[in-house]
Amino acid sequence: MPAITSGRVLVTGANGFVAVWVLKYLLERSFTVRGTIRSESKGVYLRELFKAHGDKLELVVVPDITKAGAFDEAVQNVDAILHIASPVNVEADDPNDVILPALEGTKSVLNSALKHRETVKRVVITSSTAAVVSTLPPGSAPRVLDEKDFNQDAVKDVQENGPAAAGWQTYRASKVLAERAAWDFYEAEKAKAGGELGWELTVVAPPFIFGPFVHEASSLDTVGGTAGDWADHVVKGDLSGDRLVKNGSEWVDVRDLAHAQVLALITPDAGGERFIIRGGAYVWQQFVNASRPYSDKIPAGEPEAYDPAKIVQLVSYNAEKSQRILGIRYRTLEQTSKDVIEDFKARGWL
Repeated sequence: MPAITSGRVLVTGANGFVAVWVLKYLLERSFTVRGTIRSESKGVYLRELFKAHGDKLELVVVPDITKAGAFDEAVQNVDAILHIASPVNVEADDPNDVILPALEGTKSVLNSALKHRETVKRVVITSSTAAVVSTLPPGSAPRVLDEKDFNQDAVKDVQENGPAAAGWQTYRASKVLAERAAWDFYEAEKAKAGGELGWELTVVAPPFIFGPFVHEASSLDTVGGTAGDWADHVVKGDLSGDRLVKNGSEWVDVRDLAHAQVLALITPDAGGERFIIRGGAYVWQQFVNASRPYSDKIPAGEPEAYDPAKIVQLVSYNAEKSQRILGIRYRTLEQTSKDVIEDFKARGWL
């Protein structure tokens, strides 16, 4: 099973929350990294951040990842691809604004990998547990999901309801369609090639992603996605009631996800595998409680209403496979909270 321990790696969406950590870890392992950005202006910060690595970092502009052949030039002479670029948008008016970039971007990068199969040895795609979990009806018993599970209802919901579908269902549908398309493409092309394509596909699927930043962010108000959720709910204290103290979900530290993506690249047995990358379960009050020792500016939340015995955790994920094959060890909620608060303080945000 081919794995990559040196050479040139393409990272799509190179200026994102997760991707900049990936760049950092790859460069520290002495890889040459080629990152895609949507415009030249997106590269100014990255070039300054990683200037110590000199020409080990290359940046190329791919303004529209949905276009056929969008990645053809970027994939030339690379040994592997980490495809991270994909929209995180739960407020789009048109589902296609979310689904098409995720689906067509994935197809485009895989077609480019196929055209350059003489050099590419592995493609790692970042999916999401949004592609794993289906909506559970009221009264359902708690479930533990693993890599065998796929979301069964999001695509149907969006097909039937269009713009009226909930934004989170549209996002889930985008992840399901993109990942399914990736596996279908991979298996079909392997079959055409007699079972040996020349490169292997690996997928990593994280839940909510939190942690400190290395990407460009000028203030808390400019931070989006799940990192923005953490800032809003912990630092700004904008939640109350069940959403704060009772409704459980799952999370992973951004550094652990980035590490897992690199491990998926360099671990021989990771080829052809799907991995759930999961740090643990949480309710937001737990992040609040873990953060307050490091800053007196963190609102208290509702500690009197928080009762671990009353947490409702309908879905959790089994990440044993990632630990067994990739050898990853996950950070604790307490460690991530401390590191985020210290990061925010260093930036003058707290």
